[in-house]
Amino acid sequence: AMNWQLILTAMLPEHLLLLGMLAILGLEIRSGRPSDGFGLAVLFTAAAAVAAFWLYATGFTGAPFLHHFSVGPVASLPKAVLLALAVPVLLISRDDFAETPYYTLVLASLYGACLIISSDSFPTLFLGIEIMSLPVYALVLLGLMRAQSVEAALKYLVLGGAATATLLMGIAFLYGWSGSLSISAFPFALASGDPLALAGVALITAALFLKAAVVPFHAWAPDAYEGASAPVTAYMATIIKAGVLLAALRVFGTMPVVAPVAGLIAVLPLVSMAWGNLAAIRQTSFRRMIAYSSIAHAGYLFYALLGDGRGRWEAIVFYLIAYGLMNVLAFAALPRGADDERQDRLDALKGLYYRRPFAAIMIAIAMLSLAGLPPLPGFAAKFLVFKNVLAAGYTGYAVAGLVASYLGLYFYLRVIQYMFMAEQEPTAARGAPRRLAVIASVLCLVPAILLTFFPGWLIDRL
Repeated sequence: AMNWQLILTAMLPEHLLLLGMLAILGLEIRSGRPSDGFGLAVLFTAAAAVAAFWLYATGFTGAPFLHHFSVGPVASLPKAVLLALAVPVLLISRDDFAETPYYTLVLASLYGACLIISSDSFPTLFLGIEIMSLPVYALVLLGLMRAQSVEAALKYLVLGGAATATLLMGIAFLYGWSGSLSISAFPFALASGDPLALAGVALITAALFLKAAVVPFHAWAPDAYEGASAPVTAYMATIIKAGVLLAALRVFGTMPVVAPVAGLIAVLPLVSMAWGNLAAIRQTSFRRMIAYSSIAHAGYLFYALLGDGRGRWEAIVFYLIAYGLMNVLAFAALPRGADDERQDRLDALKGLYYRRPFAAIMIAIAMLSLAGLPPLPGFAAKFLVFKNVLAAGYTGYAVAGLVASYLGLYFYLRVIQYMFMAEQEPTAARGAPRRLAVIASVLCLVPAILLTFFPGWLIDRL
Protein backbone atom coordinates (compact mmCIF):
# COMPACT_ATOMS: atom_id res chain seq x y z
CA ALA A 1 0.00 0.00 0.00
CA MET A 2 1.13 3.56 -0.70
CA ASN A 3 2.26 5.63 2.26
CA TRP A 4 0.43 8.89 1.52
CA GLN A 5 2.03 10.77 4.40
CA LEU A 6 5.50 9.89 3.05
CA ILE A 7 4.47 10.97 -0.48
CA LEU A 8 3.05 14.27 0.82
CA THR A 9 6.13 15.07 2.92
CA ALA A 10 8.86 13.89 0.53
CA MET A 11 7.28 15.64 -2.45
CA LEU A 12 6.21 18.80 -0.59
CA PRO A 13 8.16 21.23 -2.88
CA GLU A 14 6.73 19.54 -5.98
CA HIS A 15 3.19 19.54 -4.54
CA LEU A 16 3.43 23.26 -3.76
CA LEU A 17 4.49 24.00 -7.36
CA LEU A 18 1.59 21.89 -8.61
CA LEU A 19 -0.82 23.72 -6.29
CA GLY A 20 0.54 27.03 -7.60
CA MET A 21 -0.17 26.01 -11.21
CA LEU A 22 -3.69 24.87 -10.31
CA ALA A 23 -4.37 28.08 -8.34
CA ILE A 24 -3.19 30.34 -11.20
CA LEU A 25 -5.22 28.45 -13.82
CA GLY A 26 -8.23 28.04 -11.49
CA LEU A 27 -8.43 31.78 -10.80
CA GLU A 28 -8.36 32.56 -14.51
CA ILE A 29 -11.08 29.99 -15.29
CA ARG A 30 -13.24 31.28 -12.41
CA SER A 31 -12.90 34.95 -13.40
CA GLY A 32 -13.48 34.18 -17.09
CA ARG A 33 -10.85 36.71 -18.21
CA PRO A 34 -7.03 36.84 -18.34
CA SER A 35 -5.69 37.22 -14.82
CA ASP A 36 -2.28 38.10 -13.44
CA GLY A 37 -0.50 35.02 -12.06
CA PHE A 38 2.56 36.93 -10.78
CA GLY A 39 1.72 37.11 -7.05
CA LEU A 40 0.68 33.45 -6.79
CA ALA A 41 3.72 32.28 -8.77
CA VAL A 42 6.14 34.13 -6.46
CA LEU A 43 4.25 32.95 -3.35
CA PHE A 44 4.18 29.25 -4.27
CA THR A 45 7.78 29.21 -5.60
CA ALA A 46 9.05 30.83 -2.38
CA ALA A 47 6.95 28.35 -0.33
CA ALA A 48 8.40 25.43 -2.32
CA ALA A 49 11.95 26.77 -1.70
CA VAL A 50 11.23 27.03 2.05
CA ALA A 51 9.76 23.48 2.04
CA ALA A 52 12.87 22.09 0.30
CA PHE A 53 15.12 23.90 2.78
CA TRP A 54 13.04 22.54 5.67
CA LEU A 55 13.48 18.98 4.32
CA TYR A 56 17.24 19.63 4.13
CA ALA A 57 17.49 21.21 7.60
CA THR A 58 15.56 18.36 9.28
CA GLY A 59 17.67 15.74 7.42
CA PHE A 60 14.49 14.15 6.01
CA THR A 61 15.15 10.95 4.03
CA GLY A 62 12.53 8.89 2.23
CA ALA A 63 11.69 7.06 -1.00
CA PRO A 64 7.97 7.50 -1.78
CA PHE A 65 8.46 5.62 -5.07
CA LEU A 66 11.14 3.00 -4.43
CA HIS A 67 13.92 2.84 -7.07
CA HIS A 68 12.33 5.77 -8.95
CA PHE A 69 12.11 8.82 -6.66
CA SER A 70 13.89 9.45 -3.37
CA VAL A 71 14.58 12.46 -1.15
CA GLY A 72 17.51 13.13 1.17
CA PRO A 73 19.63 16.12 2.22
CA VAL A 74 21.73 15.64 -0.96
CA ALA A 75 18.61 16.21 -3.09
CA SER A 76 16.81 18.77 -0.88
CA LEU A 77 19.62 21.37 -0.84
CA PRO A 78 19.95 21.75 -4.67
CA LYS A 79 16.13 21.86 -4.89
CA ALA A 80 16.02 24.70 -2.35
CA VAL A 81 18.76 26.55 -4.27
CA LEU A 82 17.01 26.19 -7.66
CA LEU A 83 13.65 27.29 -6.30
CA ALA A 84 15.20 30.23 -4.41
CA LEU A 85 16.98 31.37 -7.60
CA ALA A 86 13.66 31.25 -9.47
CA VAL A 87 12.14 33.89 -7.12
CA PRO A 88 14.25 36.87 -8.39
CA VAL A 89 13.74 35.60 -11.97
CA LEU A 90 9.96 35.82 -11.40
CA LEU A 91 10.33 39.29 -9.85
CA ILE A 92 12.09 40.66 -12.96
CA SER A 93 9.40 39.06 -15.17
CA ARG A 94 6.67 41.35 -13.84
CA ASP A 95 7.22 44.14 -16.39
CA ASP A 96 7.41 41.80 -19.38
CA PHE A 97 4.67 39.31 -18.54
CA ALA A 98 1.35 39.93 -16.87
CA GLU A 99 -0.50 36.98 -18.41
CA THR A 100 -1.11 33.60 -16.76
CA PRO A 101 0.61 31.26 -19.31
CA TYR A 102 4.09 32.58 -18.52
CA TYR A 103 3.87 31.89 -14.78
CA THR A 104 2.20 28.49 -15.25
CA LEU A 105 4.97 27.43 -17.67
CA VAL A 106 7.74 28.58 -15.29
CA LEU A 107 6.22 26.58 -12.40
CA ALA A 108 5.83 23.53 -14.67
CA SER A 109 9.48 23.80 -15.72
CA LEU A 110 10.59 24.10 -12.07
CA TYR A 111 8.55 20.95 -11.27
CA GLY A 112 10.61 19.07 -13.90
CA ALA A 113 13.87 20.40 -12.41
CA CYS A 114 12.82 19.12 -8.95
CA LEU A 115 12.01 15.67 -10.44
CA ILE A 116 15.51 15.47 -11.99
CA ILE A 117 17.22 16.07 -8.64
CA SER A 118 15.32 13.25 -6.88
CA SER A 119 15.29 10.71 -9.72
CA ASP A 120 16.66 7.20 -9.11
CA SER A 121 15.68 5.69 -12.46
CA PHE A 122 16.13 6.73 -16.07
CA PRO A 123 12.35 6.99 -16.77
CA THR A 124 11.99 9.52 -13.89
CA LEU A 125 15.11 11.40 -15.04
CA PHE A 126 13.79 11.50 -18.62
CA LEU A 127 10.39 12.79 -17.45
CA GLY A 128 12.09 15.45 -15.33
CA ILE A 129 14.29 16.68 -18.19
CA GLU A 130 11.33 16.83 -20.59
CA ILE A 131 8.96 18.55 -18.12
CA MET A 132 11.72 21.10 -17.43
CA SER A 133 12.54 21.69 -21.13
CA LEU A 134 9.16 21.67 -22.92
CA PRO A 135 7.73 24.82 -21.25
CA VAL A 136 10.93 26.72 -22.13
CA TYR A 137 10.36 26.21 -25.88
CA ALA A 138 7.09 28.13 -25.40
CA LEU A 139 8.69 30.70 -23.05
CA VAL A 140 11.19 31.70 -25.78
CA LEU A 141 8.21 32.58 -28.00
CA LEU A 142 6.03 34.23 -25.35
CA GLY A 143 7.90 37.54 -25.26
CA LEU A 144 7.99 37.81 -29.07
CA MET A 145 9.71 41.20 -28.94
CA ARG A 146 11.59 40.63 -32.18
CA ALA A 147 11.24 38.70 -35.43
CA GLN A 148 14.07 36.27 -34.56
CA SER A 149 12.10 34.80 -31.61
CA VAL A 150 10.26 32.33 -33.85
CA GLU A 151 13.47 31.09 -35.50
CA ALA A 152 15.21 30.87 -32.09
CA ALA A 153 12.35 28.84 -30.58
CA LEU A 154 12.28 26.48 -33.59
CA LYS A 155 16.06 25.92 -33.44
CA TYR A 156 15.82 25.24 -29.70
CA LEU A 157 12.88 22.85 -30.21
CA VAL A 158 14.58 20.84 -33.02
CA LEU A 159 17.91 20.51 -31.19
CA GLY A 160 16.10 19.82 -27.91
CA GLY A 161 14.25 17.01 -29.72
CA ALA A 162 17.58 15.66 -30.98
CA ALA A 163 18.90 15.65 -27.40
CA THR A 164 15.79 13.76 -26.23
CA ALA A 165 16.22 11.10 -28.96
CA THR A 166 19.94 10.76 -28.13
CA LEU A 167 19.17 10.36 -24.40
CA LEU A 168 16.54 7.68 -25.08
CA MET A 169 18.91 5.78 -27.38
CA GLY A 170 21.62 5.88 -24.70
CA ILE A 171 19.14 4.63 -22.05
CA ALA A 172 18.07 1.80 -24.43
CA PHE A 173 21.73 0.73 -24.90
CA LEU A 174 22.32 0.72 -21.13
CA TYR A 175 19.12 -1.26 -20.58
CA GLY A 176 20.21 -3.77 -23.24
CA TRP A 177 23.58 -4.14 -21.49
CA SER A 178 22.46 -4.22 -17.85
CA GLY A 179 18.79 -5.24 -17.94
CA SER A 180 18.10 -2.36 -15.53
CA LEU A 181 16.60 1.13 -15.86
CA SER A 182 18.15 2.25 -12.57
CA ILE A 183 20.52 5.23 -12.67
CA SER A 184 22.95 3.14 -10.59
CA ALA A 185 23.68 1.11 -13.76
CA PHE A 186 25.46 4.13 -15.30
CA PRO A 187 28.52 4.20 -12.97
CA PHE A 188 29.06 0.47 -13.60
CA ALA A 189 28.84 1.10 -17.35
CA LEU A 190 31.52 3.81 -16.94
CA ALA A 191 33.96 1.25 -15.54
CA SER A 192 32.99 -1.43 -18.08
CA GLY A 193 34.91 -2.05 -21.28
CA ASP A 194 31.82 -3.40 -23.06
CA PRO A 195 31.15 -1.52 -26.35
CA LEU A 196 27.36 -1.51 -25.79
CA ALA A 197 27.75 -0.01 -22.29
CA LEU A 198 30.24 2.60 -23.52
CA ALA A 199 27.96 3.51 -26.45
CA GLY A 200 25.12 4.09 -23.95
CA VAL A 201 27.38 6.24 -21.75
CA ALA A 202 28.58 8.28 -24.76
CA LEU A 203 25.02 8.91 -26.01
CA ILE A 204 23.68 9.94 -22.58
CA THR A 205 26.69 12.26 -22.09
CA ALA A 206 26.17 13.76 -25.59
CA ALA A 207 22.48 14.40 -24.78
CA LEU A 208 23.46 16.23 -21.57
CA PHE A 209 26.08 18.22 -23.54
CA LEU A 210 23.37 19.22 -26.03
CA LYS A 211 20.99 20.31 -23.28
CA ALA A 212 23.77 22.31 -21.53
CA ALA A 213 25.10 23.82 -24.82
CA VAL A 214 28.59 22.35 -24.73
CA VAL A 215 30.62 22.76 -27.97
CA PRO A 216 29.96 21.34 -30.61
CA PHE A 217 26.31 20.99 -29.47
CA HIS A 218 25.91 24.70 -28.68
CA ALA A 219 24.41 26.16 -31.88
CA TRP A 220 20.93 26.71 -30.39
CA ALA A 221 22.03 28.74 -27.34
CA PRO A 222 23.09 32.13 -28.83
CA ASP A 223 19.92 32.39 -30.96
CA ALA A 224 17.59 31.21 -28.18
CA TYR A 225 19.14 33.53 -25.57
CA GLU A 226 19.04 36.51 -27.93
CA GLY A 227 15.51 35.81 -29.25
CA ALA A 228 13.94 35.35 -25.81
CA SER A 229 13.00 38.21 -23.49
CA ALA A 230 15.47 39.11 -20.70
CA PRO A 231 13.71 37.19 -17.84
CA VAL A 232 13.48 34.04 -20.01
CA THR A 233 17.17 34.34 -20.93
CA ALA A 234 17.97 34.67 -17.20
CA TYR A 235 15.83 31.56 -16.52
CA MET A 236 17.58 29.53 -19.23
CA ALA A 237 21.06 30.64 -18.19
CA THR A 238 20.53 29.73 -14.53
CA ILE A 239 17.71 27.25 -13.81
CA ILE A 240 17.89 25.18 -17.02
CA LYS A 241 21.70 25.07 -16.92
CA ALA A 242 21.60 24.03 -13.25
CA GLY A 243 18.93 21.38 -13.95
CA VAL A 244 21.04 19.75 -16.67
CA LEU A 245 24.20 19.78 -14.53
CA LEU A 246 22.35 18.27 -11.58
CA ALA A 247 21.08 15.57 -13.96
CA ALA A 248 24.72 14.89 -14.94
CA LEU A 249 25.67 14.79 -11.25
CA ARG A 250 22.83 12.31 -10.57
CA VAL A 251 23.88 10.08 -13.48
CA PHE A 252 27.66 10.07 -12.90
CA GLY A 253 27.23 9.63 -9.12
CA THR A 254 30.49 9.25 -7.22
CA MET A 255 32.19 6.81 -9.62
CA PRO A 256 35.59 8.06 -10.92
CA VAL A 257 35.59 8.79 -14.67
CA VAL A 258 38.11 6.61 -16.53
CA ALA A 259 39.33 6.45 -20.15
CA PRO A 260 37.88 6.60 -22.80
CA VAL A 261 34.97 8.54 -21.19
CA ALA A 262 37.45 10.80 -19.33
CA GLY A 263 38.68 12.06 -22.72
CA LEU A 264 35.14 12.99 -23.74
CA ILE A 265 34.50 14.77 -20.40
CA ALA A 266 37.82 16.65 -20.63
CA VAL A 267 38.21 17.61 -24.30
CA LEU A 268 34.73 18.90 -25.25
CA PRO A 269 34.26 21.03 -22.10
CA LEU A 270 37.80 22.42 -22.61
CA VAL A 271 36.94 23.39 -26.22
CA SER A 272 33.69 24.85 -24.82
CA MET A 273 35.58 27.08 -22.39
CA ALA A 274 37.95 28.37 -25.08
CA TRP A 275 35.33 28.80 -27.82
CA GLY A 276 32.68 30.31 -25.51
CA ASN A 277 35.13 32.92 -24.21
CA LEU A 278 36.63 33.74 -27.64
CA ALA A 279 33.24 33.98 -29.42
CA ALA A 280 31.84 36.23 -26.66
CA ILE A 281 34.53 38.83 -27.45
CA ARG A 282 32.97 39.53 -30.88
CA GLN A 283 29.36 39.94 -29.70
CA THR A 284 27.51 43.26 -29.83
CA SER A 285 24.37 41.93 -28.07
CA PHE A 286 24.38 41.55 -24.26
CA ARG A 287 22.16 38.45 -24.26
CA ARG A 288 24.21 36.81 -27.03
CA MET A 289 27.38 37.56 -25.05
CA ILE A 290 25.81 35.90 -21.97
CA ALA A 291 24.93 32.89 -24.18
CA TYR A 292 28.58 32.39 -25.14
CA SER A 293 29.58 33.03 -21.52
CA SER A 294 27.15 30.27 -20.46
CA ILE A 295 28.70 27.91 -23.07
CA ALA A 296 32.09 28.52 -21.40
CA HIS A 297 30.59 28.04 -17.91
CA ALA A 298 28.99 24.74 -19.00
CA GLY A 299 32.55 23.67 -19.84
CA TYR A 300 33.80 24.53 -16.33
CA LEU A 301 30.87 22.69 -14.74
CA PHE A 302 31.35 19.48 -16.75
CA TYR A 303 35.09 19.68 -16.02
CA ALA A 304 34.26 19.13 -12.34
CA LEU A 305 33.11 15.58 -13.23
CA LEU A 306 36.77 14.64 -13.74
CA GLY A 307 37.28 14.92 -9.96
CA ASP A 308 36.33 12.41 -7.26
CA GLY A 309 32.71 11.95 -6.20
CA ARG A 310 32.62 14.02 -2.98
CA GLY A 311 34.61 16.94 -4.42
CA ARG A 312 32.58 16.77 -7.64
CA TRP A 313 29.29 17.32 -5.77
CA GLU A 314 30.80 20.16 -3.70
CA ALA A 315 32.32 21.95 -6.73
CA ILE A 316 29.24 21.72 -8.98
CA VAL A 317 26.65 22.79 -6.37
CA PHE A 318 28.83 25.71 -5.15
CA TYR A 319 29.49 26.76 -8.77
CA LEU A 320 25.78 26.64 -9.65
CA ILE A 321 24.92 28.85 -6.66
CA ALA A 322 27.63 31.43 -7.42
CA TYR A 323 27.00 31.40 -11.19
CA GLY A 324 23.20 31.52 -10.80
CA LEU A 325 23.24 34.45 -8.37
CA MET A 326 25.53 36.51 -10.63
CA ASN A 327 23.61 35.80 -13.83
CA VAL A 328 20.26 36.75 -12.28
CA LEU A 329 21.89 39.84 -10.71
CA ALA A 330 23.15 41.01 -14.15
CA PHE A 331 19.69 40.62 -15.71
CA ALA A 332 17.88 42.17 -12.74
CA ALA A 333 20.04 45.31 -12.90
CA LEU A 334 19.96 45.58 -16.71
CA PRO A 335 18.07 48.74 -17.82
CA ARG A 336 15.09 48.00 -20.06
CA GLY A 337 13.37 50.16 -22.63
CA ALA A 338 10.52 49.91 -25.15
CA ASP A 339 12.85 48.93 -28.01
CA ASP A 340 14.12 45.50 -26.91
CA GLU A 341 16.57 45.07 -29.78
CA ARG A 342 18.25 48.44 -29.20
CA GLN A 343 18.41 48.00 -25.42
CA ASP A 344 20.04 44.58 -25.85
CA ARG A 345 23.03 46.14 -27.64
CA LEU A 346 26.17 46.48 -25.54
CA ASP A 347 26.40 50.08 -26.77
CA ALA A 348 23.27 50.84 -24.71
CA LEU A 349 25.36 50.26 -21.56
CA LYS A 350 27.76 53.11 -22.42
CA GLY A 351 27.90 55.68 -19.63
CA LEU A 352 25.37 53.69 -17.55
CA TYR A 353 27.16 54.66 -14.31
CA TYR A 354 26.25 58.34 -14.90
CA ARG A 355 22.56 57.54 -15.51
CA ARG A 356 21.97 54.66 -13.09
CA PRO A 357 24.91 54.14 -10.70
CA PHE A 358 23.19 51.29 -8.78
CA ALA A 359 22.54 49.27 -11.97
CA ALA A 360 26.12 49.82 -13.22
CA ILE A 361 27.65 48.69 -9.91
CA MET A 362 25.43 45.58 -9.78
CA ILE A 363 26.31 44.56 -13.36
CA ALA A 364 30.01 45.23 -12.64
CA ILE A 365 29.93 42.91 -9.58
CA ALA A 366 28.21 40.22 -11.69
CA MET A 367 30.76 40.54 -14.54
CA LEU A 368 33.79 40.41 -12.20
CA SER A 369 32.39 37.35 -10.44
CA LEU A 370 31.57 35.56 -13.73
CA ALA A 371 35.14 36.31 -14.84
CA GLY A 372 36.33 34.46 -11.70
CA LEU A 373 38.23 37.33 -10.11
CA PRO A 374 38.87 37.26 -6.34
CA PRO A 375 37.41 37.85 -3.78
CA LEU A 376 34.00 37.34 -5.44
CA PRO A 377 32.20 33.95 -5.25
CA GLY A 378 33.02 33.15 -8.90
CA PHE A 379 36.69 32.84 -7.92
CA ALA A 380 36.00 30.30 -5.15
CA ALA A 381 33.73 28.36 -7.56
CA LYS A 382 36.44 28.10 -10.24
CA PHE A 383 39.06 27.31 -7.59
CA LEU A 384 36.98 24.32 -6.37
CA VAL A 385 36.58 22.98 -9.93
CA PHE A 386 40.27 23.22 -10.83
CA LYS A 387 41.38 21.94 -7.39
CA ASN A 388 39.23 18.87 -8.04
CA VAL A 389 40.66 18.31 -11.52
CA LEU A 390 44.24 18.64 -10.16
CA ALA A 391 43.51 16.26 -7.27
CA ALA A 392 42.29 13.65 -9.79
CA GLY A 393 45.69 13.85 -11.54
CA TYR A 394 44.64 15.73 -14.70
CA THR A 395 47.31 18.45 -14.36
CA GLY A 396 47.57 19.17 -18.12
CA TYR A 397 43.81 19.59 -18.47
CA ALA A 398 43.69 21.83 -15.37
CA VAL A 399 46.39 24.15 -16.77
CA ALA A 400 44.68 24.26 -20.21
CA GLY A 401 41.35 25.03 -18.49
CA LEU A 402 42.88 27.90 -16.50
CA VAL A 403 44.37 29.40 -19.67
CA ALA A 404 40.97 29.08 -21.44
CA SER A 405 39.22 30.76 -18.48
CA TYR A 406 41.46 33.84 -18.70
CA LEU A 407 40.47 34.33 -22.34
CA GLY A 408 37.11 35.49 -20.95
CA LEU A 409 38.51 38.38 -18.92
CA TYR A 410 38.43 40.74 -21.90
CA PHE A 411 34.71 40.67 -22.67
CA TYR A 412 33.64 40.88 -19.01
CA LEU A 413 35.91 43.87 -18.43
CA ARG A 414 34.72 45.46 -21.70
CA VAL A 415 31.19 45.67 -20.24
CA ILE A 416 32.62 47.48 -17.17
CA GLN A 417 34.65 49.81 -19.39
CA TYR A 418 31.49 50.69 -21.38
CA MET A 419 29.51 51.46 -18.22
CA PHE A 420 32.13 53.49 -16.32
CA MET A 421 34.48 54.97 -18.92
CA ALA A 422 32.57 55.48 -22.18
CA GLU A 423 30.50 58.46 -23.37
CA GLN A 424 26.78 58.20 -22.69
CA GLU A 425 24.67 56.59 -25.42
CA PRO A 426 21.92 59.08 -26.49
CA THR A 427 19.40 56.31 -27.30
CA ALA A 428 19.87 54.41 -24.01
CA ALA A 429 17.00 53.82 -21.59
CA ARG A 430 16.59 56.50 -18.93
CA GLY A 431 14.30 56.96 -15.98
CA ALA A 432 14.19 55.40 -12.53
CA PRO A 433 15.01 51.71 -11.96
CA ARG A 434 12.01 49.40 -11.47
CA ARG A 435 11.24 48.60 -7.82
CA LEU A 436 10.89 44.82 -8.31
CA ALA A 437 14.16 44.73 -10.25
CA VAL A 438 15.90 46.46 -7.32
CA ILE A 439 14.39 43.90 -4.88
CA ALA A 440 15.57 41.05 -7.17
CA SER A 441 19.06 42.60 -7.30
CA VAL A 442 19.23 42.80 -3.50
CA LEU A 443 17.98 39.18 -3.19
CA CYS A 444 20.96 38.11 -5.34
CA LEU A 445 23.49 40.55 -3.89
CA VAL A 446 23.07 39.68 -0.19
CA PRO A 447 23.87 35.93 -0.54
CA ALA A 448 26.66 36.82 -3.01
CA ILE A 449 28.28 39.12 -0.40
CA LEU A 450 27.94 36.40 2.26
CA LEU A 451 29.57 33.87 -0.10
CA THR A 452 32.38 36.35 -0.80
CA PHE A 453 33.32 36.57 2.88
CA PHE A 454 32.24 33.12 4.12
CA PRO A 455 32.57 30.59 1.24
CA GLY A 456 33.78 27.97 3.75
CA TRP A 457 30.42 28.08 5.57
CA LEU A 458 28.61 26.79 2.46
CA ILE A 459 31.38 24.39 1.39
CA ASP A 460 31.32 22.71 4.84
CA ARG A 461 27.59 22.05 4.43
CA LEU A 462 27.80 20.56 0.95
